Amino acid sequence: MSEIATTPIAKVYGRPILEVPQDLYIPPDALEVFLEQFEGPLDLLLYLIRKENINVLDIPMAKLTVQYLEYVEMMRARSLELAAEYLLMAAMLIEIKSRLLLPRPTTGDLEEDPRAELARRLLEYEQMKLAAQRLNDLPQAGRDFSLVHVLFEQTVAGQMPEVNAEDLRTAWLALLTRAAVYSHHRITREQLSVREHMSRILRRLQEARYVEFKELFEPAQGIAVLVVTLLALLELARESLVELTQQAAYTPIYVKLKTGHLTAVE
Repeated sequence: MSEIATTPIAKVYGRPILEVPQDLYIPPDALEVFLEQFEGPLDLLLYLIRKENINVLDIPMAKLTVQYLEYVEMMRARSLELAAEYLLMAAMLIEIKSRLLLPRPTTGDLEEDPRAELARRLLEYEQMKLAAQRLNDLPQAGRDFSLVHVLFEQTVAGQMPEVNAEDLRTAWLALLTRAAVYSHHRITREQLSVREHMSRILRRLQEARYVEFKELFEPAQGIAVLVVTLLALLELARESLVELTQQAAYTPIYVKLKTGHLTAVE
């Protein structure tokens, strides 16, 4: 009995296969050979030169022409679309090879090496190819990183919506509700001055530049003080000493001192 092979010939889903399955069917076109793709005849020539480690300035035209024609024939055999420039380069290589075989003149001006033009084109192409590779290695949006779009909203003081009368009424009723909590107090006759409260509000605004509407009122002092404070604030607004601003509907109301009015009301 022959010894059974212990070395697997392949692995399928991690399981070793020791023998070729008898019922394995391989279609005729299952094995496909993909030739290396080139961007043109110069790319193919450069590939052959670098593959054989050949000096571009001293190209062995016979060997290079044979290899080039072999690759062209392989592409034709694989029914690949062959551009006319590949055939033009093949004719150019054969011409350079033929010129090298001709005897050179012994007198007169020295003839330029037939390979000089081809070497110059190959060197220029290699430089452009390396530059393109360096550009491709740079980080690219969508390939190496994602772009983040940030929207900045700018709030312009001059474009703030005007204070709605209903919002002002709601804020005033809220203050009255808070003042009603302090129901136990002594009723006394007080002399309240609107001008005095106007000065107090201006001094407060000189310190903080702007404050919230409800912070100007002290419910603990009673409804009378709230009424006088409201009258003082409305008088300041009428005289264009302060302005009431609001960023949006149903948002807090702010009171700020207008520019150029920094002194208290006498």
